[in-house]
Amino acid sequence: METLLYLVFGLVALVGGVLVIVNRNPVYSALSLVLTMFAISALYILQQAYFVAAVQIVVYAGAIVVLFLFVIMLLNLGDESDLPASSGTRRFVGALLGVTFAGIVGAVVWEYASTAGPAVAAGTDIDHTKLLARVLFQNYLLPFEVVSLVLLAALVGVLALIRTHGRDLDSSEADNV
Repeated sequence: METLLYLVFGLVALVGGVLVIVNRNPVYSALSLVLTMFAISALYILQQAYFVAAVQIVVYAGAIVVLFLFVIMLLNLGDESDLPASSGTRRFVGALLGVTFAGIVGAVVWEYASTAGPAVAAGTDIDHTKLLARVLFQNYLLPFEVVSLVLLAALVGVLALIRTHGRDLDSSEADNV
């Protein structure tokens, strides 16, 4: 039964992720992202990582998606179905890059899974949150810091977009915002 639930929630997460990409309406993409986040949270619950599941729902499905929706509304992004479809060459290159990325990730996971030992010694009484913190800050400190810098750069980019968009408004539109 547990394996079936893993498959169902994993499939829901994958379908939600694909819907985030293929939806032409940004609001529908954000709602698909919420679906994906809840499915991932359910996978955490199946792993008995209840704290991580709660953080997934509160932080990602709540705060981050609300932030995305706020930016979508602020930038006044509409339905993009009237834009011309991408050419066959772009789709081919995108599919090729996607398959290449999936292959690289699969190879890294395969190599790590075949060579990695247990994260903690057998018989150690430790909860999932402490284990996650230990692995994250001892083994993966540099990638963790790089991700924080990428998020900081994204924040600066959003602020630049808001400033640029704010200057494009004339005084009558600025009063309505």
